[in-house]
Amino acid sequence: MQQHALAPSLEDEVAPATADFYRSALQALTDAKVPFLVGGAFAHACFTGIRRNTKDLDLFIRRSDFERAALLMRKRGWPTEMTYPHWLAKVYCGEDFIDLIFNSGNGVTPVDDRWFRHNAQANVLGVPVKLANIEDSLTSKAFIMERERFDGADVAHLIQTNAERIDWKLLVERFGNHWRVLLSHLTMFGFVYPGERHRVPNWVMETLVAKLAAETRLPPAEDHRVCAGTLLSREQYLHDVENLGYLDGRLTPASTMTAEDIAVWTDAIPCRQQHKEEAQAVPVAAVAGGGATSMTGLVDLA
Repeated sequence: MQQHALAPSLEDEVAPATADFYRSALQALTDAKVPFLVGGAFAHACFTGIRRNTKDLDLFIRRSDFERAALLMRKRGWPTEMTYPHWLAKVYCGEDFIDLIFNSGNGVTPVDDRWFRHNAQANVLGVPVKLANIEDSLTSKAFIMERERFDGADVAHLIQTNAERIDWKLLVERFGNHWRVLLSHLTMFGFVYPGERHRVPNWVMETLVAKLAAETRLPPAEDHRVCAGTLLSREQYLHDVENLGYLDGRLTPASTMTAEDIAVWTDAIPCRQQHKEEAQAVPVAAVAGGGATSMTGLVDLA
């Protein structure tokens, strides 16, 4: 267990009724000995001191523990939903909800036994809990590069406040073949905090830069028609896989996702949901006005 001091977690940022729900759920899981780790805004506040309003509570669990956790929640009168089977379930209490996370949205970082080693402990809403490790939080956030959400600032803040606490060897191992993603964030860290570049160990940068140099000397890959951009954004590289013939990086061994998972996750993109709703409303509006109906494309990649 890490013993370094942590900043207080969120209290004032959460409405009383919502806090009661979160607190009861945390205590129920603790009492039932269902392993979980607190992540998201609550853990980020502990590790960085950054406090922001949050719409939910993120709990990381193993996929094998979901049924037990869901049954426990339902016994308390809280409905559960397997929202996206490849990575996310939800627990509801009125309009409030808790995310039960067992993978990342891109299928790259499944929650396994390694997540539950040497976790820091904190007090969240009055309940003693374990936090998802900085290394796992950082790895998960590093791949979030959507048009509407980019977690690069979270990554930079985690490093800025915890550089001397990070297990850098473990972090490099966590990224594995995706070391380019780590290198890009560390490069940006040096840009954001030019006076603190030295806080990233020299051997880390030298190792990653050496990998880059060695890779540039290799012949072109045999199968160059792969787009790994979908591991960073579920929307912005759809043009490549849908129109240019690239293989979706999520269908390679890099991810646990299946074609069905991808279809469901793609269909949930906000702009596609909006277009679908608008398309469904067209016939109704047209009939009401007595005119002919016409359907437009449902995909907007602009």
